[in-house]
Amino acid sequence: MKKIIIIGAGAMGSAFGVPCVENKNDVTIVGTHLEQELIDEIKSKSQIHPTLKTQLPKEIKFERFDKLQSLLSKSPDIIICGVSSIGIEWFVEQISKTYKKKLPIVLLTKGLSIFDGDLITLSDKIKNLLKNNGHSEINISAIKGPCLAVGLANKMRTGTVIANQDIKESQSLKKIISTNYYSAEISEDISGVELSGAIKNIYSMLIGASEGLSNSKATKEIQSKYFLNTAASLIHRSISEMVEFVSHYGGKPETVYGLAGLGDLYVSAIGGRNSLMGKYLGEGYLYNEAKEKFMKNITVEGAQLALEIGPKILQDLNPKHFPLMFSMLQTICENKKLEISW
Repeated sequence: MKKIIIIGAGAMGSAFGVPCVENKNDVTIVGTHLEQELIDEIKSKSQIHPTLKTQLPKEIKFERFDKLQSLLSKSPDIIICGVSSIGIEWFVEQISKTYKKKLPIVLLTKGLSIFDGDLITLSDKIKNLLKNNGHSEINISAIKGPCLAVGLANKMRTGTVIANQDIKESQSLKKIISTNYYSAEISEDISGVELSGAIKNIYSMLIGASEGLSNSKATKEIQSKYFLNTAASLIHRSISEMVEFVSHYGGKPETVYGLAGLGDLYVSAIGGRNSLMGKYLGEGYLYNEAKEKFMKNITVEGAQLALEIGPKILQDLNPKHFPLMFSMLQTICENKKLEISW
């Protein structure tokens, strides 16, 4: 049995607690300072998570933010990062107070960041921030793949990939969290896994726009019936660009064809917030208009990522090599109408 602390009580962090506790681990989910009411609601409603709309196992303990430092001081075996990408600096601030060398950190969050002018993965950002706080010998893994939180919470068969530069760490985590419905592959390519898991959110918006991009002269009824030819073409071209992007930033091309790339792109493209935003963009809405009108209080990870890394990408990369990505980045970052050069 391992003592596992999951920081972040959102959908994915909470769902991840299910296979962890099923493996007889001691699991505590601690909400952020912004999730006080969420924690109270979960505890008062018999472990029913309001976002997942699922009753979570009674063995999972939910605690408010004010208990976090006390729990961290009691030598947990694993710390899970379940906060959003914009909360990474906050997460590091919390764990750095008690972090001990080589204590396993597992990153569920998907995203990339600009740090000191360079594009880096979130695991590298965590390492850099911890080092700036005087820590060394940092042990961090990333878990990525086609895993919708509500499916995992309901124990749907799910496959993911655990990545760590030390393959033995990936193997150890696999034994701790795997169940008969939650299986994990292992990889040393943590950069490729994180890069793939992040940028697929941008491309899933593009594929979500397939209907509107399929034939501008056709009626919406015809578009909705027969857009799959267009979607297939966009998927093919998206994967090709993802391979070049991941390779450019130091990941392995073959990683893109695995669960963290192609697998996760499939899940995101057939439904979800990124795909929905893409649908509106394909219909001709500008990003700011679509966000305000249809998705005002909904987080769109692909759009957030585009705004984070877009200016850097548009400046550094060759648009001839990444025409689809440049189209989407210009659509989001510059609030332009989505147009594809076929």
